Amino acid sequence: MHSPSLLRSALSGLALGSAVLGEPIPHKVVPQLKPRQTIIPGGKPCGEHGPTNRGCWMNNWTIDKENEIDPPPAFKNWEYDLYITNETAWEGPDGVVKPAMLVNGGFPGPTIEANWGDYVVVNVHNQLQDNGTSIHWHGIRQIGESDQDGANGVTECPIPPGTTKTYAFHVVQYGTSWWHSHYSSQYGNGVVGAMVVNGPATANYDIDLGPYIITDYYHQGADLLQRIAELPSGGPPDAENILFRGKGKHKSGTGGSYDRLVLTPGKTHRVRLINTSVDNSFTVSLVGHSMKIIQIDMVPVEPDTRDHIFLAVGQRYDVIIEANKDVGNYWFNATLQSSGSCGVCNNAYPAAIFSYEGADQNALPTDRGTPITATCDGEKGLVPYLRRVLDPADFHAEELNINLTQPEVDFRGTVFRWEINDVDIDIEWDHPILEYVYEGNVQWNPKANIIEIPDADVWTYWIIQNNFFIPHPVHLHGHDFLVLGSGTGRFNRDTHFSQLEFNNPVRRDVEQIPGSGWLVIAFYTDNPGAWLLHCHIGWHVSQGFGMQFLERASEINRLMNLNQMVPNCDAWRAYAPTNPWLPKLDSGLKK
Repeated sequence: MHSPSLLRSALSGLALGSAVLGEPIPHKVVPQLKPRQTIIPGGKPCGEHGPTNRGCWMNNWTIDKENEIDPPPAFKNWEYDLYITNETAWEGPDGVVKPAMLVNGGFPGPTIEANWGDYVVVNVHNQLQDNGTSIHWHGIRQIGESDQDGANGVTECPIPPGTTKTYAFHVVQYGTSWWHSHYSSQYGNGVVGAMVVNGPATANYDIDLGPYIITDYYHQGADLLQRIAELPSGGPPDAENILFRGKGKHKSGTGGSYDRLVLTPGKTHRVRLINTSVDNSFTVSLVGHSMKIIQIDMVPVEPDTRDHIFLAVGQRYDVIIEANKDVGNYWFNATLQSSGSCGVCNNAYPAAIFSYEGADQNALPTDRGTPITATCDGEKGLVPYLRRVLDPADFHAEELNINLTQPEVDFRGTVFRWEINDVDIDIEWDHPILEYVYEGNVQWNPKANIIEIPDADVWTYWIIQNNFFIPHPVHLHGHDFLVLGSGTGRFNRDTHFSQLEFNNPVRRDVEQIPGSGWLVIAFYTDNPGAWLLHCHIGWHVSQGFGMQFLERASEINRLMNLNQMVPNCDAWRAYAPTNPWLPKLDSGLKK
């Protein structure tokens, strides 16, 4: 990982031999940084953040603060460089040689770390031969900074090969998230990594063990697999393995190795679980141990202890694990639902090892534990620590209908396409929606699938109706949302309204829609910008499962220096005609 440093006064020399596109917006960089121990005038120190006082962060910034409304002052610019490269014959974690795209030479890529209230500056160097790229900072709200969201075709043009783009944004939330490419199939090829924003917590713990990425894994390139997935004769490909922190044992038992996370006897450990899969959602459990949930998707929750946790694609759970058992080795299992509705893996028993200090670090656990009955259902009953209460009388919802179709598409014939309200999204890489806004042009392609929301600071309500039997993990950019309820069948106000929760419901940025069922969400219009809502199953968003909310469009040009996106777009428009692999064959959005 590139060591974070104070922002250099000039960014023009970021990468020798490559163009630099998109300087960071000046107001996003803190010119005078102070030591973190500085006492803020009028502040009431809460003590020192540590194992017995995790609810305190600094001065009077505690777990009780509304984190997005009143973050602490910035003390540091955390700067990173991400170098994205092609590998045609990479020996993967389980010993199989395959094509891959690596970041800084590894998979997963480096962890982006910052502190609550600080600024993050990331220089993304595209060293791929035939691909653009863009990096999305999943779960980061980007308040007033939609142009830094990293969704090509929506908030920017792709970064052309041989060039560098600098992202700069303010982190007003804290917790665990991840970053990934939003350019077609790149994240399935390896362009992905964790994010950690340090801050207070709702329960004490001794040791932070950092991010714990769990992902499905394939032995073929994601581009080829996407072509297979869209064909009625093919269907979604099976994963070959599940990896834990980039490690995994081959299903034959001959290649690769188990990841091993070391626990200190008698101590409590924070583990930041992240599902970065393309397709697979799973239930995780640690034999003989429970997990205390303290945060979901960067939303702090009342501590809630569970024996197992369902992790949908894109979701995060910060948990506390107490090492209070006999010194030894314990299986950490990822269990898939047996019907295959949440994905299929050809490794029947994907697992890692949690090993106590003092145990034989070369030995395998002996107890597989009681098998978990895995489902495809999201976790229920979690209570956000910072409350949101809505008035049921204000419930006026728009409906978003999800359907699967099989249209005829160019030379490929019949293919699968996912639609929201009869449109499968197809973004324009060379003309993103924010550029339309910059130009004052409202004549965008209907395939952009845009719903405009002009009103400021109001709650909007959405019924997402899934008309197909497969569950979907739905992610919203620029916001977390309140999960008012979900169920099977068609949503009917007369019969289902009483089931909705308006008094501090679950809040997060990814939630599972039941197969042949409904999900009701609400979000507050406090963030002007262009924001994607999409399924986080890579095959599905690539096949059109997405739409855009254009929020408070009249304010966007005033809040953001959108002219700074033009050089990168001009560079992309100059490059694209020379690329033999264009035009794109999918929605253009990540998988």
